[in-house]
Amino acid sequence: MRNRAGNSPAPRSKTSRNIGLARALSKLGVCSRSRATELICAGRVKLNGKLRRDPEAPVHLGKDRIEMDGSPLAKNERIYLAFNKPRGVVTTASDEKGRETVYCYLPAEFPWIAPVGRLDMASEGLLLLTNDSEWAARISAPETHLDKTYHVQIDAIADESLLEALRNGIRSSGDGVLLRAKRASVLRRGERNSWIEIVLDEGKNRQIRRMLEHFQIEVLQLVRVAIGPLTLGDLAKGKTRAIQKEEKQALDRVMRTASREPASSVR
Repeated sequence: MRNRAGNSPAPRSKTSRNIGLARALSKLGVCSRSRATELICAGRVKLNGKLRRDPEAPVHLGKDRIEMDGSPLAKNERIYLAFNKPRGVVTTASDEKGRETVYCYLPAEFPWIAPVGRLDMASEGLLLLTNDSEWAARISAPETHLDKTYHVQIDAIADESLLEALRNGIRSSGDGVLLRAKRASVLRRGERNSWIEIVLDEGKNRQIRRMLEHFQIEVLQLVRVAIGPLTLGDLAKGKTRAIQKEEKQALDRVMRTASREPASSVR
């Protein structure tokens, strides 16, 4: 379609389209989308002065006025943190078993923030925390193929045949899913155990543990040391630090490149 001057209209900006009310609260950095749905259904959110209980009510960010509990909402400052998760800590907001969560390590009055993906309770190391839900979704998306690097202590002497098997991949006995490492190498060997480095560009549940269980090898310790170019470094266990602007830019560049490249071929 052309306008009266005979020219095609400029393409509509992605930011001009309507989105659901619950998603709008998440994009503003107020809370998670699931929590936003609860708040909306509880009658705590108004849109342009009217109470709305529909989480999918259309919102035009930047034009429409959103209030929660009578106070207008504005876009919160984006927060990007690196956290060194200790072993035994769960990556949920609350735990029905009363176990320690990542939120126990944040100040009580800290703004809403959520883990990017998960590290299982027995694993430790680098975990990202943010209130930027769309950025978190890009990092977690399988199609991004973002490298994640782990140092793993096993109760076996790692040799090249094991490393090659991890790189080639194995079929999970439970669901038949192919589990493979993008890269695998030996860091050091002891008399009865080894430390190996495993790089994944996919994120299946308990992937490293399931691969090693296939060979009846026990994981003694599993530490995530890097996500893309962002490394754990010397960050103390249980501590957080702000991700620097340059670090985030480097991570974003890698994600853009990785998402354009085809996934590694499986042999």
